[in-house]
Amino acid sequence: MKSIAVGQSIQRLDAVGKVTGETPYPGDIDMPGQLWMKMRFSDRAHARIVSIDTRRAEALPGVHGVITAKDVPVNEYGLVTKDQPVLCGPGSSMPGADVVRCYMDNVALVIADSEAIAAEAVQLIEIEYEDLPPVFDPYEAMKPGAPQLLERYPENIFVHYRIRKGDMAAGWAASDVIIEETFSTGYQEHAYLQPEAGLGYIDDQGRVTVVVAGQWTHEDQHLIAHALGLPEDEVRVIYPAIGGAFGGREDMSVQIVLALAAWKLRRPVKIIWSREESIRYHHKRHPIHLKLRWGARKDGVITAMQAEVVGDGGPYNYTSTKVLANANLMATGPYECENVHTDTYAVATNNIPTGAFRGFGGPQAAFAAESMINRLAEALGIDPVAIRLKNSIHEGSHLSVGTPLPAGVTMPQVIEKCAEESGWVRADGRWQPPSVGVGSARYLRRGVGFACGFKNVGYSFGFPEQNWATVELYGASEIEQVIVREGGADVGQGAHTVFVQIAAEAVGVPLDKVRLIGHDTAETKTAGSASASRMTFMAGNAIKGAAERALAQWQNEERPAIATFQYRPPKTTPYDPMTGKAEPNFAYGYCAQGVEVEVDVETGLIHVLRVISANDVGRAINPMMVQGQIEGAVAQAMGYTIMEHLVSKEGRILNPYLSTYLIPTVYDMPPEVKSVVLEYADPIGPYGARGMAEMPMMPFAPALVAAVHDATGIWFNDLPLTPDRVVAGLRAGGMNA
Repeated sequence: MKSIAVGQSIQRLDAVGKVTGETPYPGDIDMPGQLWMKMRFSDRAHARIVSIDTRRAEALPGVHGVITAKDVPVNEYGLVTKDQPVLCGPGSSMPGADVVRCYMDNVALVIADSEAIAAEAVQLIEIEYEDLPPVFDPYEAMKPGAPQLLERYPENIFVHYRIRKGDMAAGWAASDVIIEETFSTGYQEHAYLQPEAGLGYIDDQGRVTVVVAGQWTHEDQHLIAHALGLPEDEVRVIYPAIGGAFGGREDMSVQIVLALAAWKLRRPVKIIWSREESIRYHHKRHPIHLKLRWGARKDGVITAMQAEVVGDGGPYNYTSTKVLANANLMATGPYECENVHTDTYAVATNNIPTGAFRGFGGPQAAFAAESMINRLAEALGIDPVAIRLKNSIHEGSHLSVGTPLPAGVTMPQVIEKCAEESGWVRADGRWQPPSVGVGSARYLRRGVGFACGFKNVGYSFGFPEQNWATVELYGASEIEQVIVREGGADVGQGAHTVFVQIAAEAVGVPLDKVRLIGHDTAETKTAGSASASRMTFMAGNAIKGAAERALAQWQNEERPAIATFQYRPPKTTPYDPMTGKAEPNFAYGYCAQGVEVEVDVETGLIHVLRVISANDVGRAINPMMVQGQIEGAVAQAMGYTIMEHLVSKEGRILNPYLSTYLIPTVYDMPPEVKSVVLEYADPIGPYGARGMAEMPMMPFAPALVAAVHDATGIWFNDLPLTPDRVVAGLRAGGMNA
């Protein structure tokens, strides 16, 4: 049967409005009589607030109110653990809320007639601090006697994961070569186009309403209602166009404080963060240190893997326990090994909090794991593609956690296809890398590298996973209109277009008969977060299930036909605390990349010439948008690997501007990014689709580092590879221009 909508490169529903500027983002929305808010952030990395004097701010003409910790009904929030005060200061309902633990802690809110008045008033607030000893290094934070940031986290450890599999002594004894390396990765700023902004007001039904950009309307609703001590049905969250997220909008920024201000003053209240505020005061990608030791036989079979992984979480959990769970799983790469020993720590410090970012711990772990297998290949004289295929997970494989992978493992097929598209040649049973020639000048060196990776689809390690959708069919003798209620967020990835395509396909009607209602807690049930590469998979199954049930009603002459369906995938399980045994995920996506670079050995500049990205997406619901996701991930991964260096000193970000924190522009993109889209259907995905948005982030950094090594003979273990670091590494390795 010919597909109606699935598999078609349909133009995005929001394309025209966004291109013309007609589509409103949170910062574009105003209401009559609105006030403006500014936030006062902490002046210390770690201190007790002794007193807050707001009198001068309150006396400034045009100021309508100043809100402090004593005004918050339930002064706590947090996506995984409610361990962070909404506002820090004395008089709070939350024990310990009088302590600031990083510079992004909020101390007070000023609401005024204009943004300028609010900005002036917020600086008139006088805060008396009693300094407390800070700790900025996660290794120091874990030592006995280190400053204790929160009582609930002994030794400042949010979580310690272990994997204990096999017999390590036997694994090392069977090794003909053992490689030991230490790797480090840095912060990364999400740098989405729309900074944090929003509008809070009381709607015509008396609900506290927040118009904001986020990734999960119903979770925002829950956290707002909790902090205000209100029933959830008295809080409404609406997302207009979102303007990018990448995990940076998973936790709170302005949502709770907007609701608090509107609830207190009974007036509309608006806020727009500056770019500097955005970079300084929302969470980042985790810096992670990884110490790895791998052993292999001379035929290339990996016999032992050991890892210590330490992630800096800042003072509050955010999603650190989940991010480091992923890093723990992926520090051994997409490879089989009988003997595995890992220890992974998420650690509290007084640095900026870290949390979700595209890849969710995977890129950091993949950088180390893929670098290790490339080192083993070099030490053993085996081609990097061949050694991967010898060790790759495959259908029926068991992970390091001792349980089989979900059906549909295609890592070997993805590796092979990427190698072929990247110029590797297989002859006489051996793989031969492509020749990339030499640079056009004596100081330019060319090289090629290869890496692969895998990433979970959906929530992991026992976290409850679900998605609700409602499909309504209207008409007389035939279906004239389909209304889909699906709360999943479209953060710029095109999810809403995919929802409509899946609904049209499931009902069997043209796209123009389908109307989507979403982004509003008053109109939809919970869909979960637009994260974990889950939205097409989860919402697609929910919409498909609701559509099938509505069609059954229609065929039974129930008109209109309305059906609601909750999709729940197979359950996952958490790590066993001692052995690490788990069923961590219900589905995965697979990716491999070949990267060609030219290195200027005089300046340290790395020019990315070519990227081949092979991705098993299960089924490309919208091939054009799949290609866009691959190209966008390559751009973001390239920035992470060679450009984006966020500098934090004693907890303070020193380069909070896009003039000094550099992200790739169109002029930095490689001349060629080839998207190789493979479609091996996922057994439980909607129409076979897998999630794929994060997967191209996984292999890029190690593939580029391998290409730099191929060009120069020098390995690099620390990201990002900024020009000064490259030059220093080349000189330390004995290379002179």
